Amino acid sequence: MPSPAIAPLRVGLVDDHEVIAAAVHAALRQTRELELVASAATVDGLFARGAGRLHLVVLDLRLADGSSPANNVERLVAAGCNVIAFTSGESPYLLRAVARTPVLGIVRKSEPLHALTNALLRAAYGQPVVTAEWASTLENDPIITDARLSRQEQRMLALFADGNTAQTVADEAGIAVSTIEDYVRRIRAKYARAGRPAVTKVDLYKRAVEDGFLPAPNEP
Repeated sequence: MPSPAIAPLRVGLVDDHEVIAAAVHAALRQTRELELVASAATVDGLFARGAGRLHLVVLDLRLADGSSPANNVERLVAAGCNVIAFTSGESPYLLRAVARTPVLGIVRKSEPLHALTNALLRAAYGQPVVTAEWASTLENDPIITDARLSRQEQRMLALFADGNTAQTVADEAGIAVSTIEDYVRRIRAKYARAGRPAVTKVDLYKRAVEDGFLPAPNEP
């Protein structure tokens, strides 16, 4: 008896250019795991379409309604959506503003179609998409403050934020899972005091890339 088909993850698009919608459609046709179910020129428009809960929203940073990209990300995340920014990269200010939100990544519209497909797949499953664009924006953010992690905290952050479970990190470090959890709590507290909250594991990943504890894309 054949196994039942798994429903694709639902994707929404917020962009006011027809050609971008066509590009996203083309990217999603390369995989059966994602389906574009709604698109609109604004975040309000996407919500008004009543598309139900979306797993991922592809968000243009510069919209015709003049809305704040950081606020748009926060609204979409509050509604339960993963968000990836899709941009021409023409405004360093907008890039810096959105890099400090819960966005999972920043992808240039000039990326090859296969790179866009891979980025959307990762983001739809809640995985960070650390492109060179995103990493460069983080590295050049003037508000970054040192969290003053110890060498061992840096090591634990790099291991944990790189997608490993607490159990895996504990096995590799030769210490108890409870000790790893204590490290993570202390690391989060230090980042909070530095004004760089790290509430989620994705936040921890961002902090690790910002501070050089994990390599940026294209680095060895």
